[in-house]
Amino acid sequence: MAQAPNNHYPWRQGNRFRLLYDGIAFYPAMLEAIQQAQDYILLEMYLIESGEIAEQFIQALQEAANRGVRIYIIIDDLGSIHFHAHDRLRLQSPNIQLYIYNPLRLRRWLTNVYRDHRKQLTVDGRITFTGGMGISDVFYQGHENPWRETVLQIEGEMINDWQQLFIQQWQHWMGETIVTRAALALAEQQKGRLLSTRGGDRLELKRSLIQQIRRSQSRIWITTAYFMPSRKVRRELRLAVQRGVDVRLLLPGHHTDHPSVRYAGRRYYRKLLEGKVRIFEYQPSFIHAKVIICDDWLTVGSANFDRWSFRWALEANQEIDSPLFSQQAAQQFLLDQKAANEIHLHDWLNRSLWQRMHEWLWGRVDRIMEFTHKRSHLARKNPYRRK
Repeated sequence: MAQAPNNHYPWRQGNRFRLLYDGIAFYPAMLEAIQQAQDYILLEMYLIESGEIAEQFIQALQEAANRGVRIYIIIDDLGSIHFHAHDRLRLQSPNIQLYIYNPLRLRRWLTNVYRDHRKQLTVDGRITFTGGMGISDVFYQGHENPWRETVLQIEGEMINDWQQLFIQQWQHWMGETIVTRAALALAEQQKGRLLSTRGGDRLELKRSLIQQIRRSQSRIWITTAYFMPSRKVRRELRLAVQRGVDVRLLLPGHHTDHPSVRYAGRRYYRKLLEGKVRIFEYQPSFIHAKVIICDDWLTVGSANFDRWSFRWALEANQEIDSPLFSQQAAQQFLLDQKAANEIHLHDWLNRSLWQRMHEWLWGRVDRIMEFTHKRSHLARKNPYRRK
């Protein structure tokens, strides 16, 4: 399989895409794919935590390994900090290989910020899953307040690129070649492209997003768990409104796993609201989904709408160009919007002093992190990216 230079992958026809909403839908589909595996499984996951869901995946992977299926797993050390040692040991067998990305070390200081945030499960070159999911009880319907998540199921020739992305990472760190099956084009002819970042040096995801925002004529609807966009992106959103585009942001409300990030991002609300960007905060639970719709184009994957995703993390998103499919995603956006509170400029200007203090404090922390990154060697070279 030919390597795509500089992580640039072409648009491909012959695919079938399906959106799966919440753990009640995507966990059974992922587990079924593992149970049907005959040859190999590629699993790259940021968030993995010991618990009921992890137990189901461990058992399914062990059973697949006992059938002779080759299993390759990449997990991030920070994202798997609550994945217990005894569970990691259970993922070591003659047919299971496990790699831990960028182990946390005090002596590495700021290089610890580089993480593998990608999420994919690929089975036999037949099916791929990607999105914002993790292997954790927080997405499970049995959880007290399960996170709201969107996962994309992929079939067709796009899988070749997802496999290649995983293989490149594996070869770099493990020095081994993985033999995979070639995925064949399907009759559906849904058009897609894989975009990825590798931390610190290439910003394909950001460039593509800005390009689509500039091209949009009717709508830009963004769902993201963490909202800390660059100055350029904020400017493009306001300009889009000026030319008549319906721009909406669907962001977390008080349910979030990182309140500091939410506060830091909220400091951008005023200028966006003044620019007539509509902002909604989701109320029932933590909305962890990462979906952006620009007219008939949409992207689903691991990347959040923040500088961490664009600059410091390994990320991968699936782009889709389809009027019908984007409309399906838009329908879900509207359902989520109904469960959200809209932020109005008048109310925002009259928010409490306590909220303003939090926004100022965490905004300062964010600026310090950004300044440190730009002035350090990290801005020029990430020693943990795939070369």
